[in-house]
Amino acid sequence: MASSGAEQGGAAREGHYGEDLFEPDDPAEAGRIDAAALVFDPFTTSRLRALGVGPGSRCLEVGAGTGTVARWLLREADVAQVVALDRDTSGLETLTDPRLRVVTADLTDEDLELGGFDLIHARFVLMHLPERRRLVARLAGWLDPGGLLVLGDAVEVPDTSEPASAYRRTMDAMWRALRSTIGTDTSSVPAYPRFLREEGLRDVAAELCCPPLVAGGPLARFWAQTWRRMRPELEATGLVDASVVDEALAYLSSPDLAELGPGMAMAWGRAPDTPRPGR
Repeated sequence: MASSGAEQGGAAREGHYGEDLFEPDDPAEAGRIDAAALVFDPFTTSRLRALGVGPGSRCLEVGAGTGTVARWLLREADVAQVVALDRDTSGLETLTDPRLRVVTADLTDEDLELGGFDLIHARFVLMHLPERRRLVARLAGWLDPGGLLVLGDAVEVPDTSEPASAYRRTMDAMWRALRSTIGTDTSSVPAYPRFLREEGLRDVAAELCCPPLVAGGPLARFWAQTWRRMRPELEATGLVDASVVDEALAYLSSPDLAELGPGMAMAWGRAPDTPRPGR
């Protein structure tokens, strides 16, 4: 997840999530991802259910991770098929269902062709990829008539009145390191509803989900694990040193923790009921 462009700072690099940061073969990576899923899955699944995702739907889960949303689509929403797309699909090995198709590929691969779909869902994916506006258009182009595109990416409303706190300095260092290492950028996330409208989708809407950051809770564990994984990159920004990171980590498990943590903006729209030109 990431914050405003001003806080991210620095030039974006062309590194890759899962290669230059957060390698999937690290023993702690699955637990870090699952901690975030535990927090954000209820928001995601509640919205998908409200939008009418259910039996008969053919779904594309972009950036399937450890498969928590794919599992919900299959077992709770009882959809007809889930295509789970990720650059690394090792986290899906325990998910067995004849309705599941696992595709190990990169969304940015120009030769990738997957669908038409009744639902396409991408959460915390586009913000890590270059040319994300073009990718929104690509995903919209894979929708069947009446199909839903649901995008979720990170947003933050930082407390600018306390910029020198260890928490704020470490969080800012993280955004800068993410941008300079793998190109993470969420400055365009508030524009997602407009992007969907520009693609000709209807019933476009969005919401902001900001779960509580509670000491020792799953979201605090996620950030603590993220900062520990990124310690060299954090300190390389020059915004923090080891003592600041240690103080921020201790704060995440302290009863004194009192922050509005980063959240997720979710935007959605529906394709027209008749095929668009070129489909």
